[in-house]
Amino acid sequence: MAVYFHEEDLPEGVLGQGPIAVDTETMGLVTHRDRLCLVQLSDGKGDEHLVRFAPGSKYDAPNLKAVLADPARLKLYHFARFDLAAIEHYLGVTAAPVFCTKIASKLTRTYSDRHGLKNLVEELLGENISKQQQLSDWGGPLINDAQRDYAASDVRHLHRLREVLIPRLEREGRLEMAQACFDFLPTRARLDLAGWANHDIFSHE
Repeated sequence: MAVYFHEEDLPEGVLGQGPIAVDTETMGLVTHRDRLCLVQLSDGKGDEHLVRFAPGSKYDAPNLKAVLADPARLKLYHFARFDLAAIEHYLGVTAAPVFCTKIASKLTRTYSDRHGLKNLVEELLGENISKQQQLSDWGGPLINDAQRDYAASDVRHLHRLREVLIPRLEREGRLEMAQACFDFLPTRARLDLAGWANHDIFSHE
């Protein structure tokens, strides 16, 4: 298992076939303001690839965009709504189709209100991941080893989590509902970008 670090684009042909796990690191939680700094990917075969974008980047990353926009390749996320918005805003592609482990957790782990990635990895996989670097500066000139390992860990477990969560969705009769939610996520991300992040357009209010 290795973590590979790339500048401005993903090298061609480094990912195997099948679903890919995707995550992003940004300067903050306001997508229009807080630039995209890092995109992490894993094909589930043991390696992780980190693509870093410098300040002032034009986000001209044809190989990365081709992978993310491939409609035949499933993308695995934890809280896809945020990552989809960041990717669409900065890279200009819709990174779908989607499987979101956070939504799958909320639809199956109704006995808990803890749906963070750390919680899922601990309960469902019996492993521990550190979140110490979660609030670090991703826009600095150097990404240190601790940051790289943290970023890689955000995609390292998503394939195995999906394998656990799908049978639970099936068991509870919620797989079709989950899929409908996943299919809507790109639109939900566009609503966030368009100004409806804090408004439920389906509510009566």
